[in-house]
Amino acid sequence: MNFDSSTLTSPAVIIGGIVVLILIIAAIAIAVDQRKKKTERLRSRFGPEYDLVLRKEGNRRSAEAALLDRTKRLHHLKIRDLTASERNRYIAEWEVVQSRFVDQPRAAATEADELVNSLLQARGYPTATFEERAADISVNHALLVGPYRSAHEVTLRAARNEATTEELRTAIIHYRALFDELLQITTPVEQKVLA
Repeated sequence: MNFDSSTLTSPAVIIGGIVVLILIIAAIAIAVDQRKKKTERLRSRFGPEYDLVLRKEGNRRSAEAALLDRTKRLHHLKIRDLTASERNRYIAEWEVVQSRFVDQPRAAATEADELVNSLLQARGYPTATFEERAADISVNHALLVGPYRSAHEVTLRAARNEATTEELRTAIIHYRALFDELLQITTPVEQKVLA
């Protein structure tokens, strides 16, 4: 079969080429749009955690894969609701921790961290390193994981006697917000004023 220049310039070949080009451009546009929507969904779901993972991973594709892995991992865990008696016990334990803050703020912050860890374990989150716990929390509590990280850092600094009372007070408030969310408390428990 011989091709001559008149075959390439025939209207059917030109129209066919234009159609193929339009289809390729449309496919690329759809792929780019889908990628943008995926990024928007992940940014919306993970909030500031998205940017933290992006900085850590170094590129968008790796960051998004890591965030999707977190979601898949948490989906396979058996996270459960607490019974009413468990919830009441945790609330009572929190009140003890909070009442200690006035006289022993460093100890109270450490106990708050431990109580949140205990609550996570009771709900079915795996006992793991802090970073793994924070990653798990970020899937369903994205707005609270940043404050949780901050509270944990203050607690670590408090163990070295490097945190101020105001920083410890803020850490307790951050722990309390996550604590309430994990307890699934819809109306705030009466909070005593921290010194």
